[in-house]
Amino acid sequence: MELRLDRVTKQYKNKIAVDRLSAKLHEGVYGLLGANGAGKTTLMRMICGILESNSGEILLDGEEIAGMGERYRELLGYLPQDFGYYPNFTAMDFMLYIASLKGLDRRYAKEKSVELLKKVGMEREARHKIKTFSGGMRQRLGIAQTLLNDPKILVLDEPTAGLDPKERVRFRNMIADLGKDRIVILSTHIVSDVEEIADWIFLMKQGQFLVQGTLEDLKKHYLEQVTAQEAESFNLEKLYLHYFTEEGELDDAI
Repeated sequence: MELRLDRVTKQYKNKIAVDRLSAKLHEGVYGLLGANGAGKTTLMRMICGILESNSGEILLDGEEIAGMGERYRELLGYLPQDFGYYPNFTAMDFMLYIASLKGLDRRYAKEKSVELLKKVGMEREARHKIKTFSGGMRQRLGIAQTLLNDPKILVLDEPTAGLDPKERVRFRNMIADLGKDRIVILSTHIVSDVEEIADWIFLMKQGQFLVQGTLEDLKKHYLEQVTAQEAESFNLEKLYLHYFTEEGELDDAI
């Protein structure tokens, strides 16, 4: 399976949010890293078919996703940064509701919901109302519902936001496992999430990919930019800081 971006551009009036991006994605975990306003969410919404590009194409195995319609949506799982939920639904009610929207058989949906709630550590909360959940619990439920249709393309926008360090480690492990047989695109400004699990990393700024590659590729790039003393203790956060410190674009959760 290949998801290809071909010179994709999105412009809002005078602002170019995504600027002629091209990339080829296969099975694995792709980390999309950048400060707020870099264009990450716009790009992910385009990949999900929610936004149309002004120019360029997004293709799955050579076919433009805009023309695939339901066939593409059946392959897709999307967790937006702020996903909608009904506070008076229980976790199980919500899972079954989302399953019905995706056209899943009710018996299968119930079995799958039980399995996924257990996978994200929410099995004991299945009959509790969402309005009683913490932010981290709601995020876990959000991740569970994206997996109901066993998507082959999984798009996660800030999936570990609101999770405590222990929960983040659990989800990093889960996301790494999911990337073994599907395309997982993980957008975040939390550098450690990307450094731990991404097979390929895109560093995005002002709608463009500044650098991309494996962690080793990015290390080589960093070593070319800094002094020998600075290079002695490379990590991805240092590369991130290298690009964003000067312009005050850092987030508060590195």
